[in-house]
Amino acid sequence: MRVLFATPEMDGYVQTGGLAAVASALPRALRLIADVRVIIPGYPDVLRRLGTTEVVAHYPAEGLMPQAQLLRGEAPDGLPIYAVQCAALFEREGGLYCDAAGRDWADNDLRFARFASIAASVAAGQGDPNWAADLVHANDWQSGLVPAYLEWRGSKIPSLLTIHNLAYQGLFPASSLGRINAPASAFQVDGLEFYGKVSFLKAGLHYSSHLTTVSETYAREITKPEHGCGLEGVLRRRAGKRELTGILNGIDESWDSRTCPALVKPFAPGCWEERQANADHLRREFGLAIQRGPLFGLVARLVHQKGVDLVLAAADAIVRAGGQIIVTGKGEPQFEQALDQAQRERPDAIAAAIRFDPGEARRIFAGSDFIMVPSRFEPCGLSQMYAQRFGALPIGRRTGGLADTINDGETGFLFQQPSTESFLGGILRAFATFGNKKHLNRMRKSAMTQSFSWSQSADVYGQLYKNLAGTA
Repeated sequence: MRVLFATPEMDGYVQTGGLAAVASALPRALRLIADVRVIIPGYPDVLRRLGTTEVVAHYPAEGLMPQAQLLRGEAPDGLPIYAVQCAALFEREGGLYCDAAGRDWADNDLRFARFASIAASVAAGQGDPNWAADLVHANDWQSGLVPAYLEWRGSKIPSLLTIHNLAYQGLFPASSLGRINAPASAFQVDGLEFYGKVSFLKAGLHYSSHLTTVSETYAREITKPEHGCGLEGVLRRRAGKRELTGILNGIDESWDSRTCPALVKPFAPGCWEERQANADHLRREFGLAIQRGPLFGLVARLVHQKGVDLVLAAADAIVRAGGQIIVTGKGEPQFEQALDQAQRERPDAIAAAIRFDPGEARRIFAGSDFIMVPSRFEPCGLSQMYAQRFGALPIGRRTGGLADTINDGETGFLFQQPSTESFLGGILRAFATFGNKKHLNRMRKSAMTQSFSWSQSADVYGQLYKNLAGTA
């Protein structure tokens, strides 16, 4: 089976969040059962890291979307990767979706419509000679228009859209319709119209053959108003027709504490002295006092969804009880500033690294006793899985993928409400466990021996692909 995997980011090339990790690992896990090829926008980092490429197709301007070309290259392991090269849209200073000041690019509608339009063309055989897709797997709003362009062009190729985070919807003024060469008839409730705006995500929800989310619990949550972000109606309809499936994300095999090169001392389950060496190194690395109290880590985007305000509200209580805190990540300015201030006030107990370095993040997972994941909602989450593989017990809210991957009281702790009081309840349970080393180490061992392999999830995707393509 030939599958085109459309993604706006991918580990090893360009990344802002968990989607990049999924887009790197899942296509590789699926290669055992399908000819999977990835298509991604031609950002500068992608073009540089992809290295030698071949131009395989040219595309004329469409609507207000400029002309572009399709490049074909390969990852080091041979995974085929297509890059949509359009200098006017993708080769610019700043982030993937925002400029250097954090403002959304004003032409994001053109940027990701151009990407989606070409992805649809490649799938239909109007790209790489002698290759066409049996199925397209799109991801999030940035590729939400791929199923729409297939539909508008009369293509019968089945499509699947994975919702990694429903809160990001790709909303644009109604005037975008003409800019992206979409038919006027599509601007309706049963199309891409969303409260008078154009929604790229809703286009994917409506036109795709099937929908998936990244955990079973989140698949249920988004059909209800609390987590449906205004789209719960269409999601309930798709779920009622059995066209919405929750498939838990996995993590790649590099998350092995016995072999990870980023750690100062690799360790196996049960080797707690070696793990303690990582904790001591981590404290020195971040300038914290060497002590034997618990170390609490936070590795996350610093945004409201992730409950960073709850961590700030609980910080004094954690420090007063003898704990220390290490935070790394980037995000909303008010949280970055508040964490900087907390570090200045208690440099012996609180460290805030307003950045993201993958090796540094791994050392935080390997050296922290507990990883805080107080998300208000969490489609899947990867931090809690990384933490468990490295022997750090996650403290997470009972929501989405956190509820599906943390065994409360066995491999971590779950709390109910997105409130400081409820979160502190989880923190107190962690302190109590830390005081009972036998119980702590038993939980650590249980956490480290959990399997979060992609193979099981890939099997579910593979069967879904076959059903959609009619080859089951």
